[in-house]
Amino acid sequence: MFVWKDEIQLNQTNGILLESGTNELEIVEFEVQHNKFGINVIKVKEIIQPTPVIPIPHSHHHVKGLIQLRGEVLPVIDMARVLGVEEEETPKSKYIVAEFNQQKVIFHVHNVTQIHRISWNQIDKPSEMYSGVHSGIIGVIKRNESMILLLDFESIMLEINPDTGIRVEQVKRLGPRERKNKKIVAAEDSPLLRKLLNDTLSEAGYDEVEFFENGADAFNYLESLVGGTQDIEETVQLVLTDIEMPQMDGHHLTKRIKSHSKLSKLPVIIFSSLITKDLKHKGEMVGAEDQISKPDIAELIMKIDQHIL
Repeated sequence: MFVWKDEIQLNQTNGILLESGTNELEIVEFEVQHNKFGINVIKVKEIIQPTPVIPIPHSHHHVKGLIQLRGEVLPVIDMARVLGVEEEETPKSKYIVAEFNQQKVIFHVHNVTQIHRISWNQIDKPSEMYSGVHSGIIGVIKRNESMILLLDFESIMLEINPDTGIRVEQVKRLGPRERKNKKIVAAEDSPLLRKLLNDTLSEAGYDEVEFFENGADAFNYLESLVGGTQDIEETVQLVLTDIEMPQMDGHHLTKRIKSHSKLSKLPVIIFSSLITKDLKHKGEMVGAEDQISKPDIAELIMKIDQHIL
């Protein structure tokens, strides 16, 4: 259940949130210093009024403190600090309670305005001028004369707590393996996570990984390979995909692969911060062979091993 207290109530068992493979999403639009940003509604548990926080000595600069919410002690991340703008507390300030990457966290923002239903193909990739590894922007939504920036919340949390990210040490415990003749196509929009995935897959012996920034580019590449005489399985052995990506999300990519006459036999693993018990049915509906929650990289490698013989 998503609750916008006293204002909006949205049941996640209805409408688009039950559908899968539509290449659509809903975003909560919020403001920090009158600039507009967005977060996927699937990540949002509820939106509440700010309450007093307890400061944490020697904590990360972005962490404002802790609050207790219905028995849970949760960290409050000040988005003004994250974005490097002036902090403020206004009558419109809100706390966005979010859950992803198997963790729950609260984001303090200056205002929450509305919810938009859009298609992923309406979201532009960030310009190379501001989309480097350390950029917090993963997509741009143009609306009339304004823009809504989609932020990379996984990278924000990774900066605050590196232990929440993909760790190559987990792969080293699996021992040596030889996978140099196996090719993986991977779709992941975050530059930082692409690098981490590349490093860990290489450590696991998978050196032949072709990365793409979104599902559309990955699908076009796969389609370009099926024109010859070879079966696709002789060229690519597995597809690995995130869910949230501009242009085409991972669910729609999986659906397109599984409905394609020459690509349907390719195993697809969804590796995303949005894999939860409540949302796993979405990947099952589009035919994914497996779904692993970030940052369980060791489990991901074991699943890849199972599907690549």
